[in-house]
Amino acid sequence: MAFEAKKLINDPNNAVTEYIEGLMETYPGLQYLDGFPEVDYGLYVIWPFCPVHGVVFICSDASFSLTIGQVKVVLRADAAGGDYSKVAVISGGGSGHEPAQAGYVGEGMLTAAICGDIFASPPVDSILAGIRAVTGPMGCLLIVTNYTGDRLYFGLAAEQAKSEGYKVETVIVGDDCALPPRRGIVGRRGLAGTILVNKIAGAAAEAGLPLSDVAAEAKRASELVGTMGVALSVCTLPGQVTSDRLGPGKMELGLGIHGEPGAAVADFQPVDIIVSHVLKEILSTETGYVPIKRGNRVVVMVNGLGATPMMELMITCGKVVPRLQLEHGLAVDRVYTGSFMTSLDMSGFSITVMKSDQAILQRLDAPTKAPHWPVAVDGNRPPAKIPIPMPASRVTKSDESLSRPTQLTPEGHILEVAIEAAANAIINIKDDLNEWDGKVGDGDCGSTMHKGAMAVLEDMKKYYPLNDAAETINEIGLSIKRVMGGTSGIIYLIFCKAAYAQLKASAQVTAKEWLEALEAAIAAVSKYGGASAGYRTLLDALIPASEVLKERLNAGDDPSAAFALSSEAALAGAESTQHMQAQAGRSTYVSEEALATAPDPGAMAAASWYRAVALAVKDNCSAP
Repeated sequence: MAFEAKKLINDPNNAVTEYIEGLMETYPGLQYLDGFPEVDYGLYVIWPFCPVHGVVFICSDASFSLTIGQVKVVLRADAAGGDYSKVAVISGGGSGHEPAQAGYVGEGMLTAAICGDIFASPPVDSILAGIRAVTGPMGCLLIVTNYTGDRLYFGLAAEQAKSEGYKVETVIVGDDCALPPRRGIVGRRGLAGTILVNKIAGAAAEAGLPLSDVAAEAKRASELVGTMGVALSVCTLPGQVTSDRLGPGKMELGLGIHGEPGAAVADFQPVDIIVSHVLKEILSTETGYVPIKRGNRVVVMVNGLGATPMMELMITCGKVVPRLQLEHGLAVDRVYTGSFMTSLDMSGFSITVMKSDQAILQRLDAPTKAPHWPVAVDGNRPPAKIPIPMPASRVTKSDESLSRPTQLTPEGHILEVAIEAAANAIINIKDDLNEWDGKVGDGDCGSTMHKGAMAVLEDMKKYYPLNDAAETINEIGLSIKRVMGGTSGIIYLIFCKAAYAQLKASAQVTAKEWLEALEAAIAAVSKYGGASAGYRTLLDALIPASEVLKERLNAGDDPSAAFALSSEAALAGAESTQHMQAQAGRSTYVSEEALATAPDPGAMAAASWYRAVALAVKDNCSAP
């Protein structure tokens, strides 16, 4: 079903203007041409002729005006006025690729960025306004991504500026490595490699080089860089419906940055396989898009396309660098990971590889005040990663305490059966826990508890001293600590540590000692977590259970029967959380209406393992 995408905007037609206004508020070193003045977009007659830009511009006539647009130019506040004393470096194009290009305006990088509407080339008058605003006697360099519209509009603006007496040079960046070798006059598309070219040109200009040298360095950089992208979803333009072009389980290889279809659609694969394919395409000797061969040094950029979490980008980066080193025989000098040139809300990434040398590295490492360049990245990379050894624990145990007994006592056997039952109970309700947690939390309670349960089952086979109840509870805590993160992990570790301390102080472990251990564990969790009965946590299952267990044991009931009755109280307490307002944990941020749709998953998990233990004990003996 097609539906309009949700966007945090006002009028889609004003999205770019309002973006620039926010950019100005955030970065005081940036400025924009006053009031976003209106200009004629105009209709320009163009003949494909000129060997420099691929076109020669015959005329521009206001009588052919098609529509009215706004000048959307972001520039360095200290470079405005036409008396800038260094080469001005200007780039731009359609918006929707933020932080490119406006996010790279600043000392040491771009002097100005010309912003078109979303995925639309800026009009010639906007580009001219930018040139006039920042170009001084040293002239300006236009860095243009290789798309027909950008080439035409920036090219015509360059010719017009030259006719007005400005010194202008143009460098076209086409770093796409996904398309077949060039056919006709179109050439390769400009992708994220443009950002590296911007940085190199900006640093050269900041160093005071003349226009010819700045242009030469930018052109050389553009010839050393290759990029390929992979999309997992299609981007959605403000005010338009979400496309369902990519079905489930599919990805696009070799896409552009405007939502256009990729070079190929393929089944989704693990990131290892995707990275391997992308690097082979970029470094292919058949296409020869980049002059990189074994033994060369390179710079790498892993670029998010707008909706890719940083975790996934870092996972991708962690696969890219070793493959470049081991499979392609390249030395990696610099790695930049983040979202540098996006495609609105597209999910996916691109990989850029640039051949490097000392001249390239000097420009990339040069200081800049451009807000979105990763300024923390500098210096040489170490030749290898050397893991820092884990500090040894001050608490050591004998091998005997960390091994499973060769023969179990009756109590040890019951403990083993009970632990196994508890772990399996959690494993069996993993999906239910995740579903409940998806409604009232972050949706991972079942997965987190499942990790703990699996670790307990695995470790019990080797390490648990089951004939020693106290040490076994301590080892359960250590298993949980090893694999369970988040709040659940630390809560259960505190629970086990407190129970262990109570049991350790007992000469003999009977039903009474188990009750005291449960009460001590509940008290510790309440103390450090701040929750108590009625807070909508696991304590709403465990507190009623301990109260019933204490009541029945004091009444002289059979311990296993008392345990079973207390487990019913645990389950009832957990189910009652569906009608509680949360006062602890992530659920405190959830509305009462949402909370009423599900019980607290932590409480349900506690009730499940507690009841499984109680029934296992009852089935195997008349006393714990």
